[in-house]
Amino acid sequence: MASPRSTLYTVMLVSLLGTAGIALPYPVLSPFFLDTGADNALIQFMDLPPKILLGIILALYPLGSLLGSSFIGAISDLYGRKRILVISLLLAAAGYGLTGYAVSIESYPLFALARLLTGICEGNVAISRAIALELHPAISRTRAISLLYATAYAGWLVGPLAGGYLMAFGVANVFLITGGVTLLATLLVQIAIVRVDGVGHAGGSVLENIAANNSIGLLKLADLRPLILYHFLFTLGLNAFYEFYPLWLVESFHFDSVSIGWGTVVITLSMIISSIYLLAPIENRLGALGTVQVGSLLLGCLFLLLPLASPPGLYPVFLAIGAVIAVANGVFPVYMANRFEDYGHGRVQGLLTTNFYAANVIASLVGSVIALLGSSWSLVAGGVLCILASAWLYTGVRRHATTV
Repeated sequence: MASPRSTLYTVMLVSLLGTAGIALPYPVLSPFFLDTGADNALIQFMDLPPKILLGIILALYPLGSLLGSSFIGAISDLYGRKRILVISLLLAAAGYGLTGYAVSIESYPLFALARLLTGICEGNVAISRAIALELHPAISRTRAISLLYATAYAGWLVGPLAGGYLMAFGVANVFLITGGVTLLATLLVQIAIVRVDGVGHAGGSVLENIAANNSIGLLKLADLRPLILYHFLFTLGLNAFYEFYPLWLVESFHFDSVSIGWGTVVITLSMIISSIYLLAPIENRLGALGTVQVGSLLLGCLFLLLPLASPPGLYPVFLAIGAVIAVANGVFPVYMANRFEDYGHGRVQGLLTTNFYAANVIASLVGSVIALLGSSWSLVAGGVLCILASAWLYTGVRRHATTV
């Protein structure tokens, strides 16, 4: 029977699938596209270099998520959380099936289109966050978000592991199996999630409602823009670390993929544990904005410290980085939900998700240029951005914000 607890567990699963969907192709597609001995039209499209073809495919899923998160959460405010979540999951499952079919017929354009469409549907992570927030007071918002983020972090472990093991069944079947799992998740959503309606009313067509109520429209709010600027600076710095610390490990210490993988495991496990056990106590002590401000400052300092670390000191720094990311990154969405509740949780969380993916794209492009000077400079840039975010939160936001 549906209950607040079963609802939370189900949206945790949806969040896990969303991040796993981003991470799953990495161990699958890289060897597939870089297999120079393979006679496959999909990896020989227009005689482009396989690395270029791979890069396009890897970029399309998060690009789709950026687009999807800008409106999926918002329309769930109008048409109901559960209904839009079920529809988006069904379409995501179809996207995975289409991806597998594209691999089987060796069609690169169809493969690219399927990844983009799947990413758009997986923008439903904003709905998961909105549902978790609306379980209050049965489950506190901080507790719900901390658990939701913990499972999202776990997706970065589950995705690559699942992709690696499923590779034995063939690339096409990896995506078909993932589609099947997504269908099972859809069934679970239908059974286990209580009905949660949004705050608005769905008048007019779907396209009209998307145009009028998308998350980007919230930027017209004067008291929200400074907070979004903070979040953008912070996520730029965070993504600079995510994207370029593996390259730094290779350049500085000649780490192989296994060693990099263990570093990622340390960071991710620290994020999961800290999200569950540290987030709420620290927020209670420092307050929401205090936690975010201190966390951003500490994270920036850790990013600046990392290039100075020797191999024995890497893992303690990784542990600290994971813990600070989990706390700072988990408190801010709850603060935004409390302060801008009247505008719809789906719409607000959709804006934060869109902001993250936009920062991801920019950090990847600009960071790669900075990395030409040395990958450590990309980490330094990330640290500076996080420190600037902390400073802006104090000078531009915190002194004038109303404590929630």
